[in-house]
Amino acid sequence: MGAFLKFAELIGLKERTPIQNWLSHRDIKNILSVSGFDVYRESRKTLVPFNIPLVSWFFNRFLVNLPLINRLALNKFSFAKLNRLVERNQVQDKYSVSIVIPARNESGNLRDVLQRIPRFGKFQEVIFIEGNSTDDTWEVIEGIIRDNKTHFRLKSGKQPGKGKYDAVRMGFDMAEGDILMILDADLTVSPEDLPKFYNAIATGTGDFINGTRLVYAMEKQAMRFLNMLGNRFFSAMFSWLLGQHFTDTLCGTKVMFRADYNRLVTNRKFFGDFDPFGDFDLIFGAYKLNLKIVEVPIRYKERKYGTTNISRFRHGLILLKMCVFAARKIKFR
Repeated sequence: MGAFLKFAELIGLKERTPIQNWLSHRDIKNILSVSGFDVYRESRKTLVPFNIPLVSWFFNRFLVNLPLINRLALNKFSFAKLNRLVERNQVQDKYSVSIVIPARNESGNLRDVLQRIPRFGKFQEVIFIEGNSTDDTWEVIEGIIRDNKTHFRLKSGKQPGKGKYDAVRMGFDMAEGDILMILDADLTVSPEDLPKFYNAIATGTGDFINGTRLVYAMEKQAMRFLNMLGNRFFSAMFSWLLGQHFTDTLCGTKVMFRADYNRLVTNRKFFGDFDPFGDFDLIFGAYKLNLKIVEVPIRYKERKYGTTNISRFRHGLILLKMCVFAARKIKFR
C-alpha cells in the first residue's frame, strides 16, 4: 500500500507527505493501553482516497467491507474507552441485580432454581415471566413465590405476546436492579455461573456481557449438530459485521446495566424489531451505543426437562434476515 501512495504522489493525485515518524497500528494500540485505554473494536475504511465518479463510491462503500479486500484499506480506526477496572472485592455489594427467567413449558426446571443461584450484589431480584405454557409452569411459579423463604425479591408475570424476547422485555420493564440478567429456564446455563457475569460488568471488564457456549466442551446432547453449525455461522457473521471477535451470539445469558438498556430501547427502531429471541437485538443495540462487548465462557448443559421452543429453520431465516438488515445499516450505509 505504501508503494501505491508513493505512485499517487508521483503522478500528482496525492500531495507529497513530508518525512515523518510512522506509528504502526500495534504502536497506537500499545500507547492507548499504557495510557489506560482499552481498544474494544476496530474497523477499516477507504480503498480509493480520491474521487472517481461511481468508482470511488462503489469501492469505498461496498468492496472495502468484504473480507480480504478489507485488508487493503488505507486507514484503520480503533475504538477505545478509558479502562476503569476495579477489584472484585470492591464491587461485591455495589450493584443490585435483576435476574429475568423466561419460562414456557419449563415447570420441571424451576423448583430448585433459587437454591442454585449464588448470592452476589447489593440485592437480588428474580423475575419469572411465564410464556403461554401448556403445562403447569405458571402454577409452579406461583408456588415458588408463595413459599419463598430466601433472600430473593421475587416477581412474576404472564407475557402479553409471543417469543422469548417479548418475555424478556416484560421482565426488564419490571426490573428494579442496577444490572439486568437473563437466565433461560431450561437451565442449560448453570445458575452457578451468574457471578462470573456480575464480576465482568461490575469491575468494568465490559459494558455488555455475552455468554459463550462454544469455548468449553459441552455435554453430549446439549446442542444438536445443525444448531452448532448455525451458531458458528452467526458468530462469523457478527465478527465481520461488528468488527470484533464473537464465538457465540445465541447464548441465552446476556447481562447489561439497566441504564444502558433504557438507552437501547430508544434506539431499537434503528435495526428493526423482528428478533424473536432478543440476542441480536441486544447485541446490535449494544454496538450502536458503543458499549464494550465481552464474552464469558460457560459450560453448556443438556436439557433435563421438556423440549426446545426453537424452530431451527424458521427462526434461523428470521435471524439471517436480521443480519442482512444490520449489514445494510452498519457495513453498507
